[in-house]
Amino acid sequence: MTLSREFLAGLPKAELHVHHVGSASPRIVAELAARHPESPVPTDPAAVAEYFTFTDFAKFIEIYLTVVDLIKTPEDVRLLTYEIAREMAAQNIRYSELTVTPHTSGLRGIAAEAFCEAIEDARTAAEKELGITLRWIFDIPGESGLPAAEETLRIATKIRPDGLVGFGLGGPEVGVPRPQFAPYFEAALAAGLHSVPHAGETTGPETIWDALRVLKAERIGHGTSAMQDPALVDYLATHRIPLEVSPTSNIATQAVPSYAEHPLPAMVDAGLVVTINSDDPPMFGTDLTNEYVVASELLGLDEQGAAELARTAVRVSFAEDSVKNAVIAEIDAYVKA
Repeated sequence: MTLSREFLAGLPKAELHVHHVGSASPRIVAELAARHPESPVPTDPAAVAEYFTFTDFAKFIEIYLTVVDLIKTPEDVRLLTYEIAREMAAQNIRYSELTVTPHTSGLRGIAAEAFCEAIEDARTAAEKELGITLRWIFDIPGESGLPAAEETLRIATKIRPDGLVGFGLGGPEVGVPRPQFAPYFEAALAAGLHSVPHAGETTGPETIWDALRVLKAERIGHGTSAMQDPALVDYLATHRIPLEVSPTSNIATQAVPSYAEHPLPAMVDAGLVVTINSDDPPMFGTDLTNEYVVASELLGLDEQGAAELARTAVRVSFAEDSVKNAVIAEIDAYVKA
């Protein structure tokens, strides 16, 4: 059966793989661009939507970084974060772990302390005013190498905002070997943070193995190529390592040729733990509700199946038990009603 978008829009949800700057909608980007008219980014929301057009992963990164360049002050950071939370809450997202890259804001002149204060101010306001719980995953921009890893670790362990739960690794995978970041992940894990690197999006299964063996990954960001290696599939299934799957992102960046060829159904058939996410939603013309529509169609889900997908994301999140219990109770009540 095809589930109605209305049901999926109303379903209480959690999102575990979504980028901070990459969640800036055309409305938010246009507002930031108006603050900084020297930027090449348009100031009209309709023009911004057109601006978010790319042909491959490299072009996507190029456009993404022009949006990053709009975040010049702590006030910009606060605006971005709160407005993202507002748009998430409108989709009935109750809990989200936002992947945040403080190093890139530092390069643009925002002190780490001020950056963390801005996201925390937005987080606490959003929870109080919008009913959404936000947590942070600080990620290393892999293309910037070990200096970026060093600074990201410093911010994560020395400043450590209250909402920080995880330590990640993003950016291009090709030409950025995972093992070089092992000492930084070891230190983050020792500090009580969770390991959640991207792996196997635009590279093969060996990148996922590196994330698991070397970076001690507790969840895998994307993991799109996992199905190419039966031994890896067995490992992921046995150890219940969740994959953060973002179908529309995979198509947009050409990591997967089409929805018909997406490995999500094979992942589920193999007994893997999967969560559904939007990655950089406005840049890919999607949102989490739409990703649930796509996933429900690919997997042939009914209402109970979609609700269980939502519960899975809550269960494998790094939320406190009280938050997990509250969101799962909301999901159960929604389906029952």
